[in-house]
Amino acid sequence: MRTRWLIVAALLISTPPLYAQRQQQNVAKLKADAQNLVGIIGGDRTKILTYCKMMDLSWQMNEAAREKSQKKRAKALSEEMVQLGKRLPEFVVLSDLLEQLDLNSPDGQEIALIIQSLNQFCPD
Repeated sequence: MRTRWLIVAALLISTPPLYAQRQQQNVAKLKADAQNLVGIIGGDRTKILTYCKMMDLSWQMNEAAREKSQKKRAKALSEEMVQLGKRLPEFVVLSDLLEQLDLNSPDGQEIALIIQSLNQFCPD
């Protein structure tokens, strides 16, 4: 019986470092994925233009969603966004990646900055 408790205690003590190591690997993978996607999009003029258009549409959708009278407009913008997403699947991957981040953490903020670096290519 005492041996079981020792085994359980040893497992509990050893689990946090394994969890932390897994988190570090996930952060490293997310960072690498973000850099890769930014490189893919940033290296192609057509993809940059599509990315910028999608960012603009996203902003317009948020604005339209705030106003109930803009429901039809929000739907039309959403449909346009879906069509552009077919031409730029990397945008969807970036969005998914952002959803995995804790934007309050230093790692999350660093990865978000990597992604935001694409915005420098967009006209104001």
